[in-house]
Amino acid sequence: MIRAYKFLLRPTARQTVALGEMLRDHCSLYNGALQERRDAYRHTSKTTVRYGDQSAQLKEIRAFDPERQGRWSFSSQQATLRRLDKAFQAFFRRVKAGQTPGYPRFKGVGHFDTVTFPKDGDGCRWDSTPHDAQTRVRLQGVGHIRVHQHRPVQGCVKTISVKREGNRWYIVLSCDNVPAEELPPTGAVVGIDMGVARFLTTSDGEHVANPRFLTATAEETAEAQRHLATFPKRTRQRTKRHRAAARKVAELHGKIRRQRADFHHKTARALVTDHDVIAHERLNTAGMTKSPAPKADPEQPGSFLPNGAAAKAGLNRSILDAGWAQFLGILANKAESAGRLTIPVDARNTSRTCPDCGHVAKENRATQARFQCTACGFAANADYVGATNVLNRAGLALCATA
Repeated sequence: MIRAYKFLLRPTARQTVALGEMLRDHCSLYNGALQERRDAYRHTSKTTVRYGDQSAQLKEIRAFDPERQGRWSFSSQQATLRRLDKAFQAFFRRVKAGQTPGYPRFKGVGHFDTVTFPKDGDGCRWDSTPHDAQTRVRLQGVGHIRVHQHRPVQGCVKTISVKREGNRWYIVLSCDNVPAEELPPTGAVVGIDMGVARFLTTSDGEHVANPRFLTATAEETAEAQRHLATFPKRTRQRTKRHRAAARKVAELHGKIRRQRADFHHKTARALVTDHDVIAHERLNTAGMTKSPAPKADPEQPGSFLPNGAAAKAGLNRSILDAGWAQFLGILANKAESAGRLTIPVDARNTSRTCPDCGHVAKENRATQARFQCTACGFAANADYVGATNVLNRAGLALCATA
């Protein structure tokens, strides 16, 4: 199986500068290649420029600019050009499908944060000092960078990516042929119901509290963002105070993101360890957090009727703060590695169906937390009912495929 490992880098001050220059030059290459494609298509000849054409120019570009483009790995620059080519392929695919196309955009230096090396040993080398107890990775033009390796790497390292998140630098290894670490069977099955008041509830009646990391730091984050908003959005040269304000906001959001990911990993690990089969709702988080469409007022042209956008915005913020999509992805990956089974089921009416008699009605959900069947009188916690129905649907799905 394929697995990715992400480790924190500990570069020196000089290496940090070199890493920043590497991102800057790859960003410049990306934007230059995008500009070439735009200019070629705008020409009367409507010339199409592809990846092969631009990759063939790299040798001349490196020779013309040896102090910048010539410093870095040839294969990593090819990967940057492939990244642009994939963006155009996705653009044309959306055009043909009748979707919103989204033409590829130019990248600002602050938004271009990843450089990929397609092969270990070509411009990069993982564990470049095997004789030393300290793990290091060697990058062409940067040197041997110390790595905070918190767990062993298994399998064969295929690609290496360097990523910047705020003021931190990370190395991401994509490894193939990673052996599965199967856990002993427990014979237990469980259904889970995702929520906002509680992060999840199991069919065993257990509740996992929602930590609400974004809400916990809302005041501090809002204050930092208000301070950042006092500076102009578009400026050629940021002041020292402007950079400090942007860095403060990035640090706060980075801390929230790391806390949320840590919570998701630990919660998923506990579920995978204790259960052989885990059933969950198939959630369309993007659709659930979509803003309501405006309602035009027919009596007053140019005016709009209330559509509940403010209330929906609060719900959307809570759903995104919980991070359901990220958690379910982590859960699926851990289950596959441990030899467990995850079953996504249809989420419709899971909290409105009586698990005792099967009656479905909106009125069954007496309150947000209370379920009471209007047909048979069965009463229980609404989240527990949802988790039980999820488990029942998973059982039906297994029987249908058997």
